[in-house]
Amino acid sequence: MNIRIQSEEFEKKIFSNFATLSSNSKGRKQSEKKCDIRTEFQRDRDRIIHSKAFRRLKHKTQVFVAPEGDHFRTRLTHTLEVSQISRTLARALKLNEDLVEAIALGHDLGHTPFGHTGEKILNNLHPNGFKHNMQSIRVVDILESSSKRQGLNLTYEVREGIMYHSGRKSSTTLEGQVVGISDRIAYINHDIDDAIRANIIQESDLPEDCTKVLGHSHGERINTMIVDVIKTSLDKDHISMSSIIGSKTEKLRDFMFENVYYNDIVKSEEDKAEYIIREIYDYYYRNMDKLPFEYRRSFHDYQSTIEDKICDYIAGMTDRFVINAFKDLFIPKSWEKY
Repeated sequence: MNIRIQSEEFEKKIFSNFATLSSNSKGRKQSEKKCDIRTEFQRDRDRIIHSKAFRRLKHKTQVFVAPEGDHFRTRLTHTLEVSQISRTLARALKLNEDLVEAIALGHDLGHTPFGHTGEKILNNLHPNGFKHNMQSIRVVDILESSSKRQGLNLTYEVREGIMYHSGRKSSTTLEGQVVGISDRIAYINHDIDDAIRANIIQESDLPEDCTKVLGHSHGERINTMIVDVIKTSLDKDHISMSSIIGSKTEKLRDFMFENVYYNDIVKSEEDKAEYIIREIYDYYYRNMDKLPFEYRRSFHDYQSTIEDKICDYIAGMTDRFVINAFKDLFIPKSWEKY
């Protein structure tokens, strides 16, 4: 018996009219025989989880560069929190939980070492700019290639959700929109939690009018936002917050930019991070032949420039890898007597 077909029929019975059915997927760039057990979006989720780029997220910065504390978020724990919030919303709104999970797990695969600091540096270095969401698409389309296929060959819906999880343009699927709003809920709240842990701010520093409406603890604020999104978006053709919760959430985000993301203490290591990435970028620009082969090679249907390939390599590095790469390239090694 074909379990996938059973799952597809189950989706038709329980999902909202606004949900994206896996049986209605627009398909993949490279045609593949469908799995007898998993739906198309379940296959995408599994491919992302088993990718090298996903594993590297555990050693990439979220906000604090190279944090030593065990409880600071990394890009991987952020991704898991986004996935959890997205699945909660999707289940409550009767949307495709497998699709939101796949998008959420893949949305930051293209993120750089040193968090948004690294992204900003590469954006300044690359003539055509650099955006982590577009880099995530390069990761799933070409960089995770194997002997069997080019890239992960994900479905259109998952790729589109990854591409538009941030920025001005929203995903055309409600599942993609769910991941976009879950991303914001996750990072605002866990960045507050990490900033308090790092003694950058105190709970009492948060705008009183925001905490009065959203809650006075990490859990309360997340719960308030999630419940509000469900109430506001139920049986609607778009995902959003109510005006009051949305405005307080936005004010809290503005507070974080002013007091945490642009904080002198938090950003004290940014100059060092910029120097490291810039020097590595310049080195490989002058010595393209030194790039690993998998980044030097040409990819079918992709016209990658030298700058693209260098950014592919650097963006894929973890925080500790980029630091060690800098040491290997520029720091003299001690002579050893044998």
